[in-house]
Amino acid sequence: MKNLFRWGALFLLPVLALLLLTPDASAAALNIGAFGFALSTLGATVPSLVDWAKRTDPDGSTARVAELLTLKNSILQDIQMRAGNLPTGHQYTQRTGLPDVYFRLLNQGVPPSKSQTAQVTEQAAIMEARGQVDRDLALLNGNSAAWRSSENAPFLEAMAQKAATTIFYGNAGTDPEQFTGLSTRFSLKSAGNGSNIIDAGGTGSDNTSIWIIAHGDGFHGIFPKGSTAGLQHEDLGVQDAFDASGNRFRAYIDWYQWKLGVALPDWRNVVRIANIDVSNMVAQSSQAVIFPLLVKAFHRIADPRNTKIYMNRTIAQYLDIEARGAVSTGGQLSYDVIDGMPITRFRGMQVRTEDAILETEARVV
Repeated sequence: MKNLFRWGALFLLPVLALLLLTPDASAAALNIGAFGFALSTLGATVPSLVDWAKRTDPDGSTARVAELLTLKNSILQDIQMRAGNLPTGHQYTQRTGLPDVYFRLLNQGVPPSKSQTAQVTEQAAIMEARGQVDRDLALLNGNSAAWRSSENAPFLEAMAQKAATTIFYGNAGTDPEQFTGLSTRFSLKSAGNGSNIIDAGGTGSDNTSIWIIAHGDGFHGIFPKGSTAGLQHEDLGVQDAFDASGNRFRAYIDWYQWKLGVALPDWRNVVRIANIDVSNMVAQSSQAVIFPLLVKAFHRIADPRNTKIYMNRTIAQYLDIEARGAVSTGGQLSYDVIDGMPITRFRGMQVRTEDAILETEARVV
């Protein structure tokens, strides 16, 4: 195996040098000795020999990749996923009006009345991806399983990041293949749920939000009736694949799928603190004071059980600074250590770092 790796390296090094010296290497088709591999425009969508070289240690084993693009998506750890009652999602009924009731005098009647309800249908989305690795490329270092495993991990991370981002920012109205997320639902202070939008005063386009979410019956994730919860991965084995010219070659194929959406039967269980100006926060100039905003949000949650607070790293940093007296707020955080992990709480609600929450939000008006 070591000899095979040495010979492979002898063939590979001139090719890598040529790639570095070729202005348009991505478009060049290069035949490599007896191996017969080709580098083409497919390199943008499938692993190439260059990718193989980058992921191979000097001893020929598959390199351990430092996952610098991994983000913290706490919402995916906390959200409760429930099976929908429709093949495409979930339908539920909301009480929208109470019946009229009356005081009456003796010998005087009252008119009949009734409550009002509305049915809401939540659509689940289908997120998919496919991985493709040339069979001979995967076998090159003699450990195809390890090499393919290193390629599967970023697919799972990419899907997790997209799922978390869509939970907060999805808009099926503009992108019908998505499901509708929280920002789209809490986007207008004059709407029926506008009382659960707290304005932090930012007016520019570099705003962010804090979300207070009570997980459970009022807000939860969904997956279609009859489907499987969570991210699905299927190893489709070796199949015919096609290059840019339509010619066949043998490749390992992986298939990934995740069917998910969110349901909001009771909007009173979600509060958005919107319009937090990030640049003002960083400069500590006319910045929003976070603790009073959290107090307001706490009193607007209908059911504070199983409630968690989500903010990005920038806001979490300044919340910690406020708690230590850099800004006089009267706020208070508590700190625990569970299973070796530090846990921050505000009035019993766990404060969670969520990297999917942007710092480029437009003003909520």
